[in-house]
Amino acid sequence: MHNGERVGPRAHSDHMKYSRLFTALDEGLDLSGTLHVLRPPAGFDLAGLSDVSVEATYYPDYQYWDAMGFIGDGAARAATLVVLPRSKTLARSMIVSAIAAGGLVIVDGQKTDGVEGVYKDLRKVSPILGVIAKGHGRLFWFEAGATPKWDTTVKSPDGYKTVAGVFSETKIDAGSALLADHLENLKGEVADLGAGWGYLSREVLRHEGVTRLDMIEAEKTALECAVENTNDPRARDVWTDALTYSGGPYDVVISNPPFHASRTGDPDLGKGFIATAARILSPRGAFYMVANRHLPYEAELDAKFARVEELSGSGAFKTFRATRPKR
Repeated sequence: MHNGERVGPRAHSDHMKYSRLFTALDEGLDLSGTLHVLRPPAGFDLAGLSDVSVEATYYPDYQYWDAMGFIGDGAARAATLVVLPRSKTLARSMIVSAIAAGGLVIVDGQKTDGVEGVYKDLRKVSPILGVIAKGHGRLFWFEAGATPKWDTTVKSPDGYKTVAGVFSETKIDAGSALLADHLENLKGEVADLGAGWGYLSREVLRHEGVTRLDMIEAEKTALECAVENTNDPRARDVWTDALTYSGGPYDVVISNPPFHASRTGDPDLGKGFIATAARILSPRGAFYMVANRHLPYEAELDAKFARVEELSGSGAFKTFRATRPKR
């Protein structure tokens, strides 16, 4: 929770003048009582609002909002702001949750994240009280009432639990399955860097020689699934940012690193995972990694490890085993 005086838009820096939320406040959106904000990315413009709580499940976002003093459960909320994610099912689930909480519901999102379809569905069941369309997106608000007849169920892979919005929520990722085939005779303490909902972690735990597995994952909802999917006393969940993680040393690190932090690809994410793997491995440890074939990771592997071998891959993926991390 954060308390302070809300200031007018002219007191904000230039980038904030594009905020749909502050335009709405200037044009009649009345916020009285606590505003609870669902999953805003770090840097989302909440500056100067007097009574805010934030729910953040992605660790770098959580760190940002926690440092601002904004993290809260929204129990006393008067209004809920849903910041639309990329996942259509997750977006719908978040809006259903906001409607169930009662009070004013505000939805903000980009056209590329499906805000237009959401707006059309919601205005069929509730009177829309106001709309701001700018910056290739839309913000609108309404009083909680009826819920659109949306299907928010997630069709998880057989034998696993997944939830809306996690990576590869409906099927086992082909890259992860390929990497699992190369994991032979694992022993000792292992880290799954970017564990997701736990497919590779469960495969690691099939090896009786593994004494401990740390599942390192930034998305809390995915990590909660990983705990359920592994259900093994050797497994430990670590909610943190893999890029800054400094545990270990580990005998083995495995990873199917992400390469999207947003809609655009970012190979630097995978390079950061490689750097972390080299940092947390024991001198005699081994790093197993899978990546999309087009991603340029070879130079980073060579920079961080003295020995790198490419294992058998596929048309879409390449797998590596790297040893002798360079300090």
